[in-house]
Amino acid sequence: MPYAGSLLLLVCLLFTPLLSAAGGNAGPDSPAFQEARALFMAQRYPESRRAFEELGSTTEPDNPRIHYYLGRIAIKRSDERDAIFHLERATALAPSNSGYFAELGAAYALALDKAATLKKPGLARKVRSTLEHAVTLDPSNLDAREGLVDYYRQAPSFLGGGIAKAFAQAEQIRAQDAERGTRLLAHLYLRSNDTARAIEVYEAFLIDNPDNAFAHYTLGQLAAKVGEKTKARQAYETALTLAPDFAAARIALDNL
Repeated sequence: MPYAGSLLLLVCLLFTPLLSAAGGNAGPDSPAFQEARALFMAQRYPESRRAFEELGSTTEPDNPRIHYYLGRIAIKRSDERDAIFHLERATALAPSNSGYFAELGAAYALALDKAATLKKPGLARKVRSTLEHAVTLDPSNLDAREGLVDYYRQAPSFLGGGIAKAFAQAEQIRAQDAERGTRLLAHLYLRSNDTARAIEVYEAFLIDNPDNAFAHYTLGQLAAKVGEKTKARQAYETALTLAPDFAAARIALDNL
């Protein structure tokens, strides 16, 4: 199943420090929890792991945030089993937390990438159902929606995939975050070998966001891809007018 390996992208996509995902624990954080989290934020993951594990085995065994952070640390070290264990525990303790389910989807995606062929369909279904549940819990969870865009684009129909579903999620994202949704829609069109539609998506975005230098640069890249040099030049020049130090736009213009 060729989709399986590339679904590891979901791990990078969803593995973000969401403040909302870290919620779900009533009352103020204990000093020990604050210290463990500070170690995590400082990227001192082995020390943070030991601190969270001690808390989880002693004074705060039912704190879902501890399992959330331990799950994220496990993903950092590519330990899918430990990640799934802790994130399943986090979702069981805080079943209404959309962010926890999104991270669990990332853990399943990591396992999917490493699994034997016969186990991949079952894990793929877990990735999909977990991300869909995250969106059901919180329709504004754009990380989970973006994970679904990636899943639907890659997975076969018998596992719930489909390009139409991917486009629908991207449109939902665009409705809440125009820049992010535009990027995703353009990417989907490019993957569908429809650069012209990708250009139209960025042109539509720029009508309401004319001062977005990066969007002009991206439009230039797309126009250059289909040989529309005049449009590409105009886009690069506009990007540089808005952001004179935009090195990538300068190089692209010089190489046009």
